[in-house]
Amino acid sequence: MIIIGEKINGSIPSVAKAIEARDADWIRNLAKIQSEAGADFIDVCASVKDGEVETLHWLIDLVQEVTDTPICIDSPNPESCVAAMQYCKRPGMINSVSMEGNKVDVIFPAIAGTTWQCIALLCSKGIPKSAEERLTVFDQLMAKAKEYNIAPSRLHIDPLVEMLCTSEDGISMVVEVIKTVKEKQPSIHVTGAVSNISFNLPVRKLLNQAFLVLAMNAGMDSGVMDPTNRDMMGMMYATEAMLGLDDYCMEYIGAYREGKFGPVKA
Repeated sequence: MIIIGEKINGSIPSVAKAIEARDADWIRNLAKIQSEAGADFIDVCASVKDGEVETLHWLIDLVQEVTDTPICIDSPNPESCVAAMQYCKRPGMINSVSMEGNKVDVIFPAIAGTTWQCIALLCSKGIPKSAEERLTVFDQLMAKAKEYNIAPSRLHIDPLVEMLCTSEDGISMVVEVIKTVKEKQPSIHVTGAVSNISFNLPVRKLLNQAFLVLAMNAGMDSGVMDPTNRDMMGMMYATEAMLGLDDYCMEYIGAYREGKFGPVKA
């Protein structure tokens, strides 16, 4: 499972406060604890009205002061994502592209010929309501990726995880999309914001864990999540072992010994 650490995001009130106050130590600590917990990428989202690129630059520099974990540049503005790439010491990930507006034609040329990876949302004009519509967007994205010679293995497809409390069919549509995407492109990654599923519901951690298991069983192998959540990490390692993705449970055993889940050690 590829873990994209979600904690440095200006839409989170405590992070927004730290960004406004330019509290560098707060940001450095968020980067450090996520890296130590096993994040493969550190998502960096400014979520500010003005000076987004400058804020992304400040955040990226702070993250890179304390960890070599690659950056995932997160912005709905494709130009901001591309502008911030120059501040990263090593190739990372863009979050995200879609078939909305000019996003593909801004971001794909910027990462073509590099090893940068990219999250791709299955939306064009708003969020498609059916699996068929989402898969149509997927086909369009793959055609664009081929046009720019971007290998499927560099893409992380987001099937669009929505709130369970407003869903008519649970997660059956998302599961259908995940399975079909993996059937069409076995080397591609499938990702998503795991915690989206539980918005506006009590005891969110239970729903997040249940969703993670079901989504991984369908083929999800990447996720925007909190790597410092020991319960979630334990569930992830356990699910990988159950699905036969962890030979002799060595990853599970190693993660437990390293204290990434299980009882908190004194």
